[in-house]
Amino acid sequence: MLPINNPIVVQHLLKDQIDAISPISDEEFAYILSHFVVKKLKKHAFLVQQGDHVKYDYFVMKGCLKAYVADEDTGKEFIYQFAVEDWWVTDREAYFKKSAATINVDCLEDCEVLGITLENREKLGAEMWKYEHFLSVKANWGYNSLQKRLQMMIMGNAKKRYESFIQQYPHLYNRIPKSFIASYLGVSRETLSRLYAL
Repeated sequence: MLPINNPIVVQHLLKDQIDAISPISDEEFAYILSHFVVKKLKKHAFLVQQGDHVKYDYFVMKGCLKAYVADEDTGKEFIYQFAVEDWWVTDREAYFKKSAATINVDCLEDCEVLGITLENREKLGAEMWKYEHFLSVKANWGYNSLQKRLQMMIMGNAKKRYESFIQQYPHLYNRIPKSFIASYLGVSRETLSRLYAL
């Protein structure tokens, strides 16, 4: 991974996301960005692999990734998150507990991400109340999204899950293989085929 030497090149996505919650100056953003590193990956490469130490939380600048657990006996994947431009992804438990990853995150396309260590995340939070506020709001949004997803998986039938996915992520539908969408929704590929044929 490479440190960021030219923050102007990658300013737009991350700064826009922070500005939407806690407006910051260009100088403040340059300081924030100096705590990140850049990582470029090819399609099918692992960003996080089960069993590995998780050092970074990643902000996606380019590309599409999937986060999943794999059944050790069957090898079947259970996808619980997709991540595209302007989204964050990592094994959060391993990142915060400094433990081995229990999930995999791999690239569905060529990707470019910005990574921040837990130490730098906490350092920025302690130094800049605007960044700490940004992290707090983003965490709350993440919890809300997870709650909605769990409710849908528990209470929603396959059709409702599919319709909710299309409504919430219309930009992902033609970007992600249908077998992966089926895994994310907890349905078979055949069930998904029947639903989008309607």
